[in-house]
Amino acid sequence: MGNTSSKGESDASEPPLDGGKPHKQHQQHKSSDASHNGVSDVGGSHNSLKVTQAQGSMTRSASGADVTEKYLTQLVPVEKLAEILREQTSSKLGINGIVADVFVSQVFPQYADLGHRLFNLMHSNSKATTKHLGAVAFRQQCERFLGIMDDAKTLECYIKMYAQEENPDQIDKTGVTRLLHICYTIAMQHSGNAVLCPAINRTFGSVTKSIFLCHDSMSLGYVCRWFEQNLMRLVLLVHKYCVHTLSTAYRGLEQQNQSCGIELQTPVLEQRNPFTDATDHSGGGGRDEDSLMPLSQAWLLAGALPPLYSKPQTVTPPATKGNNNVSASTAVQIFKDKLSMMPSHWTLLYNSNEHGVGANRFLHHVLGYRGPTLVLLHTKDGQTYCVASPSEWKETHLFVGGEGSCVIQLLPKFVILEKKPNILYLNTSIRGYPKGLRAGADPRKPIIAVDEHFENMDCKGLAAGLMSIEVWGCGDKTSREVQLDIKKWQIKEAERQRTVKLTAADWMDHPDRYLLELGGRQNYNN
Repeated sequence: MGNTSSKGESDASEPPLDGGKPHKQHQQHKSSDASHNGVSDVGGSHNSLKVTQAQGSMTRSASGADVTEKYLTQLVPVEKLAEILREQTSSKLGINGIVADVFVSQVFPQYADLGHRLFNLMHSNSKATTKHLGAVAFRQQCERFLGIMDDAKTLECYIKMYAQEENPDQIDKTGVTRLLHICYTIAMQHSGNAVLCPAINRTFGSVTKSIFLCHDSMSLGYVCRWFEQNLMRLVLLVHKYCVHTLSTAYRGLEQQNQSCGIELQTPVLEQRNPFTDATDHSGGGGRDEDSLMPLSQAWLLAGALPPLYSKPQTVTPPATKGNNNVSASTAVQIFKDKLSMMPSHWTLLYNSNEHGVGANRFLHHVLGYRGPTLVLLHTKDGQTYCVASPSEWKETHLFVGGEGSCVIQLLPKFVILEKKPNILYLNTSIRGYPKGLRAGADPRKPIIAVDEHFENMDCKGLAAGLMSIEVWGCGDKTSREVQLDIKKWQIKEAERQRTVKLTAADWMDHPDRYLLELGGRQNYNN
C-alpha cells in the first residue's frame, strides 16, 4: 500500500501530457486495477483532483506561458502574427520572444501609446518575469484578449490599461484624458474627419470634471461605472479596432508592410462639414452664426446617445471587376459600419442666431422633420444642455418621447441627467396647459423648462437666460427632403389661398366690394 501511494504522488507531480489528457494505456491500467480491487469511479475522480491541485504549483514559464493550458481553438491569425513578431525580434535583438518595441512598430505604428499599453497589459496578465513575452505566452494572451465578449469586462480592461503606473488601482485625469484622446483619434481617422478640433480640451475637461470633481484620482471601479452609464460606446469602438488589428495584422506583415489598418471614409450628406471648430461659447458679446456645436462635442454626444442618433448612412460599394475586389469592398463597408461613430449625416435645422429667436421661428424650422433631433440650449452663464428626441416634435399637452429620449448636460461638465421615455413636452398654443418646451419625468418639476417666448429657461429650478438655441436633425437624407417638400407645399397652398379667382356673380355679393364702395371707390373693373 505504501509503494502504491508514493507512486501515485510521483505521477501527480508531473504535468499530464497531450494538453492534460493521460495516455490510454495508463487509463486502462487504472481502470483494470480499480475493477480488480472493487473500487468505483470515485477513486478515479479523486486521483484527477490531486493531479489538478498539483498542477497549480507550476503553471507558467519565465516568459509568461501557461504550460498547462490546452488550446482547444487556436486562432490561425494570432499564431501567424506571433511567429512573425518572434522572428523579427530574434533577428533584431537576438531574443527568443516578442518585445514591446517590435510589437508596437509592426502592429500599432499609428497609435504607439495604445500599442505599448496593450502589450504591458498582456505582459502583466501573463505574470512574466522577463521583459519579453514568449511566443506561446503572446499567443495565449492575444486569444484571451480577443475572446472578451462582455462589454463590462472590455471596459474594465481599457480603464486598467490607462491606470497609474505607481498605483494600478487608481486612475487620474491624465489617464482618462489619454483614453478619450485615443477614442477620438480612432473615430476621426475612420470617419473622414481626421482633423483636430480646437475645442477638444474643453470637451475632455467636461468629462474629467464630471468624473473627478475635486479629486486628483479615482478608483478603477468608480470610473468603470461612470463610463458604463455615460460613454460606454466610445471605449467599445477602440476595442473593435484592436480586435480587427490583431486579427488582420499578419497579412500586411507577410507582404513586408506595416499594419496600419484600412483607410475608411464616411459619406457626408452635405458637402461642407456640418460642425465648426469655434471655441467661444461664452463671453460678454453674442455669438456669431458660425459658433455652433464643435466637432469634438458632436463626437462625445454620439458616444453617449443611443445608436439611432449616430447610425451612418448606408453606402453602396462601387462596382468593381472581379469577385475578390467585390468581397474586399464588402469587408471595408462592414468594418466601416463598426467603427463609424462620427455623425457626419447630422444636419442643422435651426440656429437662433441665424433664423431668429422665438417660438414661431423654432416651430417653423423644426416641425415636420420626421427623424431624431437634438435641441442644444446655450445659456448666458456658459452652460449647455441637450434635449434628445428619438422622433419628430409635435405640439401636445402630454409628455411624449420614445426609448431614446434623454436630457444631457454638456458644459461645464458632461453628465446624462435623465434617460427614459415620455419626458418631452412642447406646447405653444393649447390653452390651460404650460407653454414652452420642457423635459423631465416629473411634469411638476421638469429638469429643463423653456418659457413660451424661448428667451429664458430653468434647469433644476435655477433660472438662466438663453443665449442661443440649435436644433440638429439626426435622421437620414430622406427625412430632411420630406420636411422641405412639406414646407414647399405649405408655401404654395398659402399662395393659392391668397389669390382666389372670383366670378362676377360672386363678386357682386362679396364683402370686399362693399368695403371698396364705403372707401369711396364706386367704379371698378372686374
